[in-house]
Amino acid sequence: MANAKNIEIKAAKVAEVSEKIQKSQSVVLFDYRGLTVEEVTNLRAEMRKANVEYVVLKNAIVERAAQNAGIDDRIMSMLKGPSAFAFGYDEAVAPAKILKEFIKRTKKCEIKGGIVDGKVFSPDQVNSLADLPSRETLIARLLGSMMSPISGLAIVLNQIAKQRGAEANAE
Repeated sequence: MANAKNIEIKAAKVAEVSEKIQKSQSVVLFDYRGLTVEEVTNLRAEMRKANVEYVVLKNAIVERAAQNAGIDDRIMSMLKGPSAFAFGYDEAVAPAKILKEFIKRTKKCEIKGGIVDGKVFSPDQVNSLADLPSRETLIARLLGSMMSPISGLAIVLNQIAKQRGAEANAE
């Protein structure tokens, strides 16, 4: 009877993790060995601010969940040793950015890889993803480049109006 209950609990956990993988824009796998409780607490707080979920899961559960979610088998090679997972729900680059900065500060942890939009990413690809600007920054740059010609036109028209006003006052 206990075995059936354990199997049921594990199946529910696999289904839950599979749903998280499908719902998230990105998942970053990393080795968390060597972190102190205080460092983990700080990392979790940083992630929470960016709507990133930090979870430590058994590799076997993640392996089954990834298979259920239709993720490439390359993820299996990354599921060796202790693994923590950062699920990014709002922004694909958020977990990678937070982890890369955290690793730079603490000189601890190691990114093992990730999943972005259902595709498996190597550690190098995850680091490259972390170097991308945030969504808000990209939107701001786009709007800035779109507004630049309009701003230039407004400045020129304003200068013309001032000149004509000065000429009218001089007469």
